[in-house]
Amino acid sequence: MTSVPARAALKKYFGYDDFRPLQQAIIEHVYAGKDGIVLMPTGGGKSMCFQIPAVTMTGTAVVVSPLISLMKDQVDGLRAVGVRAAFLNSTQRGSESHEVEQAYENGELHLLYVSPEKLLSSGFFTFLRRRRVCLFAIDEAHCISAWGHDFRPEYTRLRQLKQAFPNVPVLALTATADRLTRRDMAEQLGIADAQQFIASFNRPNLRLEVRPGQKRREQIVRFLRDRPQQAGIIYCLSRKQTEQLSEKLREAGYRSEAYHAGLTADRRAKVQSDFIRDKTLIVCATIAFGMGIDKSNVRWVIHYTMPKNLENYYQEIGRAGRDGTDADTLLFYSYNDYLTLKDMISGSGNAEIQLAKLDRMKEYAESLACRRRILLNYFSEDHGEDCGNCDVCANPPERFDGTVLAQKALSAVARLRESTGIGLTIDILRGSGRKDVLANGYDQIKTYGAGRDMSTYDWSQYFGQLISLGYLYVAHEDFNKLRLAPAARRVLFEGETVELVKFQTIRDRKQAEESQTAKRAAAPRSRNSLFDVLRELRRTLAREASIPPYLIFSDRTLEEMAAAEPTSEREMARINGVGEVKLARFGDHFIQAIKNFDGGAEAPEPEPVKKRDGDVRKARRAEDRERHGDTPTHLVSLAALQAGESVKAIATARGVKPATVYSHLVKAYREGSDFAIESLLPAEARDWIDEATQSTDEAGGRKAILAYIAAHHREGVVQYHHLELMEAFRNRYPLTPTP
Repeated sequence: MTSVPARAALKKYFGYDDFRPLQQAIIEHVYAGKDGIVLMPTGGGKSMCFQIPAVTMTGTAVVVSPLISLMKDQVDGLRAVGVRAAFLNSTQRGSESHEVEQAYENGELHLLYVSPEKLLSSGFFTFLRRRRVCLFAIDEAHCISAWGHDFRPEYTRLRQLKQAFPNVPVLALTATADRLTRRDMAEQLGIADAQQFIASFNRPNLRLEVRPGQKRREQIVRFLRDRPQQAGIIYCLSRKQTEQLSEKLREAGYRSEAYHAGLTADRRAKVQSDFIRDKTLIVCATIAFGMGIDKSNVRWVIHYTMPKNLENYYQEIGRAGRDGTDADTLLFYSYNDYLTLKDMISGSGNAEIQLAKLDRMKEYAESLACRRRILLNYFSEDHGEDCGNCDVCANPPERFDGTVLAQKALSAVARLRESTGIGLTIDILRGSGRKDVLANGYDQIKTYGAGRDMSTYDWSQYFGQLISLGYLYVAHEDFNKLRLAPAARRVLFEGETVELVKFQTIRDRKQAEESQTAKRAAAPRSRNSLFDVLRELRRTLAREASIPPYLIFSDRTLEEMAAAEPTSEREMARINGVGEVKLARFGDHFIQAIKNFDGGAEAPEPEPVKKRDGDVRKARRAEDRERHGDTPTHLVSLAALQAGESVKAIATARGVKPATVYSHLVKAYREGSDFAIESLLPAEARDWIDEATQSTDEAGGRKAILAYIAAHHREGVVQYHHLELMEAFRNRYPLTPTP
């Protein structure tokens, strides 16, 4: 089979014209009936590597996934684009399972998702043989390896799969697996000779930042105020942290919920569902949350405490910006967090390896090198350029030409035949007279004593930088011996220069980072107003269809619509992410919204729109009074806002105009209620109002401010109720005059 049907399916079902890197090669590899190991970062398009073969090959693709609670969401997403998919796991009743089994036996399914337990249950292989299985896809395949960060012993039984179906290709997929884990995965699955497809781990749309762990809650609130109406995840170490932080954020006016294993299954499902559907924007969670969630519009991820390893960290930050649009990541770090994690790991199985991984995580948090380079080099991706999109690149430390120093270190490792760890290598460089150094003849190598002019501490710091920059790596499986990475050859034999960082105190560097972050937070973030209109329309349509908003269109697709402004079906079909099914189902709504867009209008209701007359509004007001009794009306509106309702929805439900709801919120804010009132303003309005206030005569009042904005910016975007919101905000947070 050629790639022609694959490309046609890509456009038909998913609305894309071109594959991402490696996807086409992997799909053609499956067409050839071969096994494969796929390492692709979160958001890199792993699922497409088995979904496209599933809809273009004869038979059914069986997807093995440990994420039982998320199978329904994944299947719903496929059905939304016209793919015939179903799942089988322990959560289903007998009748539900029977219907799925019948659909499989009738050849009606492109994909069948199963849990490992279901796959390996008695008689299930016999059941699968009733139809043709065209592919087995093992998702989260790192769980099979004891070297991995999420080892699950029950996963090791999956080696039976290749024995039972020797002629069916097996595709093992994961987002996070280091060199050792990849090798072990292949051996455990019985596909040791499988070709490995390793995609670039570079996610340039993710901004990486590390901050010291003081006053974390206050820092988080300031972080959120700069990102109104954006969805995000805050990862915490303990259940108590998730609950306390979530409560504090709710008190500050944010839609936040806690998620951890101590909650009931129903409660966890509710939190997850509300997050996926944008009813809850912030989830404070332990690390289990987020696995397998395809929510594409997560705009930020915060680590309240440091993760145990770089695999976990990379997987968790990868849940932000899956649509390719810019996203922020923030890690809080303190040495006490490190000690806490160290104590937790010390008593666990495989402790030595996990402690080594924790030390690499600590090195990342404390590093003075480009953070993206550290991450990519950790996953064996040779990346020699600074990214320009992390806190270290934004506040570069003082550097110097460390080529000679690097050559001494790399040469020592080479002459020692990569047989020693960091400590012994440093002792040899410094000309130590230790017995074991002399007994092994290490004093005879050319680099013995070549680094005696520097202290052990300094050498240790520079070796850490060389590892972070990808010139060396530590072979944990071989007693933590130092090994030369491919990049080392360029330094030793090809004249490549190496820039290293001069030491400075962590406090000095963190103060500089906080200063830069404060400047960045003060800078306004804006998006095309049409984007906001389309996003609101997407939310309305999703609510009516009872599906998550991102399953209609991703943020990236909406941004492309806002830029291209398609006004016909042909033009809309050219937008990436608009496939045949979604075009037929939702295209007209978005085309009409674009045609109606005038720069200041609110998102239209999808057709048909039911006009509410005065009698309906009166009835709703009466119902509202009866429901809330003596509760002050402005506090009723505030409670609805904090529960996640939009101003427009509150006004409709209460039978009043949106302007009335805005006045309620202004009153509550002036009385001391703490919520992000500035988030109710259009993206550009805050700066425009401040500018107009300073530029107009105070006697002219609000009319003069609106006239100034209409003349210098855009008419109709800022209205009287926006001025009231801004006045309330500035009464609490006065504008600092420009010198």
